[in-house]
Amino acid sequence: MTAYYNEIEPYAAQWLRNLIKAGHIADGEVDTRSIVDVRPADLAGFTQCHFFSGIGGWSHALRLAGWPDDRPIWTGSCPCQPFSAAGQRGGVDDARHLWPDFFRLIGERRPPVVFGEQVASKDGLGWLDLVHADMEGAGYALGAVDLCAAGVGTPHIRQRLWFVGERLAHPGHERHEWDSGTGWEAQRGVEYASGAVGLADAVRGGHGEHQRDGGTVGGPASNRKGEKSELGWAAQEAGYRSENGVWADADWLYFRDGKWRAVEPGTFPLAYGIPNRVGRLRAYGNAIVPQVAAEVIKAFMETQS
Repeated sequence: MTAYYNEIEPYAAQWLRNLIKAGHIADGEVDTRSIVDVRPADLAGFTQCHFFSGIGGWSHALRLAGWPDDRPIWTGSCPCQPFSAAGQRGGVDDARHLWPDFFRLIGERRPPVVFGEQVASKDGLGWLDLVHADMEGAGYALGAVDLCAAGVGTPHIRQRLWFVGERLAHPGHERHEWDSGTGWEAQRGVEYASGAVGLADAVRGGHGEHQRDGGTVGGPASNRKGEKSELGWAAQEAGYRSENGVWADADWLYFRDGKWRAVEPGTFPLAYGIPNRVGRLRAYGNAIVPQVAAEVIKAFMETQS
C-alpha cells in the first residue's frame, strides 16, 4: 500500500474505501481514529499520508497534477470550524484546532513535502501565521496563496488559503527558488491571487460584481437552468469555463433572498425520506475542490524541474 488516509467520519471513511477499490485515488489504508491518537510509528511504510481526508480530494488532486502515487507527500486540511466566520470562532481554544497534532506527526516523521489548506478568513490568516512559524522552526520553507474555486470555473466561490512546505536540506542556510520571492509565489501564486493569469479574485477588482455570499462572481450569472453562466471572466480567459467539465450542466436554484445559485448537476434539496442525504452533504461541505489544489500542486512541481 502506498497511501495512508486518516478520516474520523464513518460515512466519509467508507466513501474513501469505495474510491480506493474503484481505483479513483491512490491505493491505501483508511484509519478512522482521531489524529490525536495516531502515533508517528503508525505511519512507517506509507509513501503518502493524507490527514482529515474527507472523500480523498487531495489524492485526486495529486493525480490531476501529475504527481505519481509513489512519490512521497503529506497533505492535511485541518478543520476550518474554529476559524470560519460561519462557526463559533473559537480559534486555538476550540477542541477542533488540530494543527498541533498534525504538526506533531510532521515533526516526528519529517516528510519531504506537505500541502494543506484552510478557510480564507481573518482568523484563518492568523492560523496560517502559526503554521508558518511552526514549519519554519522545524526546518521547512513555506509558501502560501489565497485562491477561490470560481477561478477554475466552478459555480461557487469557496475561498481558501493553500500552503506548501518543503523540508530544507540545511535549515537556515538554504532556501528554494520558490521561497525566495522569485519562484513559486512570484511565478504563479501571487499572479493567481491578483487574477493576472486567470484565476478569479472573489474579493476585489476584476470584472463585474464580487460577493462572498453566493451572489454574482465575475459577471452576471444566468437566472435559468440551461443558460450559460458567466462566472469568473478571468478564469474563462485562462481556459477555465464554468460550463465545462463536471459543472457543464449546473443546476440553478432560486433562494428566498432573491438570488440564484449554481449547484453541481444532480444535486437536489434536502428533503425528508432521502437516505444518506445528510452524510453526503457533510462530506461535500468538508471537501476541498481538487481542481484548485491541482493548480497549487502543479505550480510547486514546476519549481522542482
